[in-house]
Amino acid sequence: MKPREYPKRLCVACMQMKDKRELFRVVKTKDGTVNIDPTHKAAGRGAYICKSHECIKLAAKKKALSHALKGEIPSEIYMQLESEINN
Repeated sequence: MKPREYPKRLCVACMQMKDKRELFRVVKTKDGTVNIDPTHKAAGRGAYICKSHECIKLAAKKKALSHALKGEIPSEIYMQLESEINN
């Protein structure tokens, strides 16, 4: 059997295409709240970012998540992403 191919997504920080399961998904819901989506299925506008400290710092510096989600991103989201990597 041929191995399963997973969908590819673009990291908003480093602009590299990677498997969807190798990335975090940050979603902005209709009511404007921003959350990390571990299921990759939550409704709302989503953006993907690599599971690396460098990409998270780069995204914060470039405001890449703010641009992708069309709104301000609370600093707590970046702290949550960093803590998810450390776990």
